[in-house]
Amino acid sequence: MPGLLRGVARTAVVAGTATAVSGRVQRRQAAKFADRDAQTAADREQAYQDAAPQSESAPAAASAPATGNDLIEQLKGLGDLHASGVLTDEEFAAQKAKILNQ
Repeated sequence: MPGLLRGVARTAVVAGTATAVSGRVQRRQAAKFADRDAQTAADREQAYQDAAPQSESAPAAASAPATGNDLIEQLKGLGDLHASGVLTDEEFAAQKAKILNQ
Protein backbone atom coordinates (compact mmCIF):
# COMPACT_ATOMS: atom_id res chain seq x y z
CA MET A 1 0.00 0.00 0.00
CA PRO A 2 2.77 2.57 0.73
CA GLY A 3 4.24 1.90 -2.73
CA LEU A 4 0.90 2.54 -4.38
CA LEU A 5 0.40 5.76 -2.41
CA ARG A 6 3.91 6.90 -3.34
CA GLY A 7 3.20 6.24 -7.06
CA VAL A 8 -0.06 8.16 -6.93
CA ALA A 9 1.62 11.07 -5.17
CA ARG A 10 4.45 11.14 -7.75
CA THR A 11 1.93 11.14 -10.61
CA ALA A 12 0.06 14.03 -9.01
CA VAL A 13 3.26 16.06 -8.64
CA VAL A 14 4.30 15.41 -12.26
CA ALA A 15 0.83 16.30 -13.57
CA GLY A 16 0.73 19.48 -11.48
CA THR A 17 4.17 20.55 -12.70
CA ALA A 18 3.22 19.88 -16.31
CA THR A 19 0.06 21.95 -15.91
CA ALA A 20 1.96 24.86 -14.38
CA VAL A 21 4.60 24.83 -17.14
CA SER A 22 1.95 24.56 -19.84
CA GLY A 23 0.08 27.55 -18.38
CA ARG A 24 3.25 29.63 -18.24
CA VAL A 25 4.11 28.81 -21.86
CA GLN A 26 0.58 29.65 -22.94
CA ARG A 27 0.66 33.03 -21.18
CA ARG A 28 4.05 33.84 -22.67
CA GLN A 29 2.87 32.99 -26.19
CA ALA A 30 -0.31 35.03 -25.73
CA ALA A 31 1.76 38.05 -24.66
CA LYS A 32 4.10 37.59 -27.63
CA PHE A 33 1.22 37.39 -30.10
CA ALA A 34 -0.48 40.40 -28.51
CA ASP A 35 2.73 42.42 -28.92
CA ARG A 36 3.03 41.32 -32.54
CA ASP A 37 -0.60 42.23 -33.26
CA ALA A 38 -0.14 45.63 -31.62
CA GLN A 39 2.96 46.28 -33.74
CA THR A 40 1.10 45.27 -36.91
CA ALA A 41 -1.75 47.64 -36.02
CA ALA A 42 0.72 50.45 -35.36
CA ASP A 43 2.47 49.82 -38.69
CA ARG A 44 -0.85 49.82 -40.52
CA GLU A 45 -1.94 53.06 -38.82
CA GLN A 46 1.40 54.68 -39.70
CA ALA A 47 1.02 53.63 -43.33
CA TYR A 48 -2.47 55.14 -43.43
CA GLN A 49 -1.17 58.38 -41.96
CA ASP A 50 1.69 58.45 -44.46
CA ALA A 51 -0.79 57.91 -47.29
CA ALA A 52 -3.24 60.58 -46.03
CA PRO A 53 -1.36 63.60 -47.46
CA GLN A 54 -1.33 61.89 -50.87
CA SER A 55 -5.09 61.35 -50.79
CA GLU A 56 -5.66 65.00 -49.79
CA SER A 57 -3.68 66.15 -52.81
CA ALA A 58 -5.58 63.74 -55.08
CA PRO A 59 -8.17 66.35 -56.20
CA ALA A 60 -5.33 68.55 -57.45
CA ALA A 61 -3.80 65.56 -59.20
CA ALA A 62 -7.15 64.65 -60.75
CA SER A 63 -7.37 67.99 -62.52
CA ALA A 64 -3.97 67.44 -64.11
CA PRO A 65 -3.41 64.12 -65.89
CA ALA A 66 -0.95 61.88 -64.05
CA THR A 67 2.13 60.76 -65.88
CA GLY A 68 2.77 57.08 -66.51
CA ASN A 69 5.81 57.10 -64.22
CA ASP A 70 3.79 58.64 -61.38
CA LEU A 71 1.14 55.92 -61.66
CA ILE A 72 3.78 53.23 -61.70
CA GLU A 73 5.47 54.66 -58.60
CA GLN A 74 2.14 54.81 -56.76
CA LEU A 75 1.34 51.22 -57.72
CA LYS A 76 4.81 50.06 -56.66
CA GLY A 77 4.40 51.74 -53.27
CA LEU A 78 0.97 50.21 -52.90
CA GLY A 79 2.37 46.80 -53.83
CA ASP A 80 5.11 47.16 -51.23
CA LEU A 81 2.54 47.94 -48.52
CA HIS A 82 0.50 44.92 -49.57
CA ALA A 83 3.53 42.62 -49.67
CA SER A 84 4.63 43.73 -46.20
CA GLY A 85 1.19 42.90 -44.81
CA VAL A 86 0.19 46.47 -43.99
CA LEU A 87 -2.72 46.35 -46.47
CA THR A 88 -5.21 43.51 -46.77
CA ASP A 89 -6.22 42.17 -50.18
CA GLU A 90 -9.46 44.18 -50.11
CA GLU A 91 -7.69 47.41 -49.12
CA PHE A 92 -5.06 46.84 -51.80
CA ALA A 93 -7.71 46.30 -54.50
CA ALA A 94 -9.65 49.42 -53.45
CA GLN A 95 -6.55 51.65 -53.45
CA LYS A 96 -5.37 50.21 -56.77
CA ALA A 97 -8.76 50.97 -58.33
CA LYS A 98 -8.54 54.56 -57.02
CA ILE A 99 -5.09 55.03 -58.56
CA LEU A 100 -6.03 53.54 -61.91
CA ASN A 101 -9.29 55.54 -62.17
CA GLN A 102 -7.60 58.93 -61.79
